[in-house]
Amino acid sequence: MNFKKNRATPEPEINLIPFIDVLLVIVIFLMLTTSWTRLTEINLTLPAADAQKQTDRPKQIILSVTAQGQYMINKSPVGGSSVAALAAVLTPLASKEMTLVISADAMASHQSVVNAMEAARRSGLSQITFATQTAESSGS
Repeated sequence: MNFKKNRATPEPEINLIPFIDVLLVIVIFLMLTTSWTRLTEINLTLPAADAQKQTDRPKQIILSVTAQGQYMINKSPVGGSSVAALAAVLTPLASKEMTLVISADAMASHQSVVNAMEAARRSGLSQITFATQTAESSGS
């Protein structure tokens, strides 16, 4: 006796067309919502030197930095080249209205200029500017 029925069971099949449609919608959604900018880049607009000469303002301190890293405040030399020595000289001159003009030699080290800015911060000077020269006057 044969109790088995001779029924052909249909093979299950996977319909790929709805799967592809769903994936296409997800890809389009991701393309529209993703920003394609690089997060590591920073857009900078570098300043240019103004060709007009500024008039002398009475409420400014001129801090000169030589190529050797020595400092001069209003054309008088500072005894040391450390931040503490520079801050000790700047503190009596500092007030809220004063502007510090840092005039650094082109060959001065970056650290010398940073030390000057740190000394200005310690002495309470918050208005700092840098002296520049135009391209025409640098050739003479």
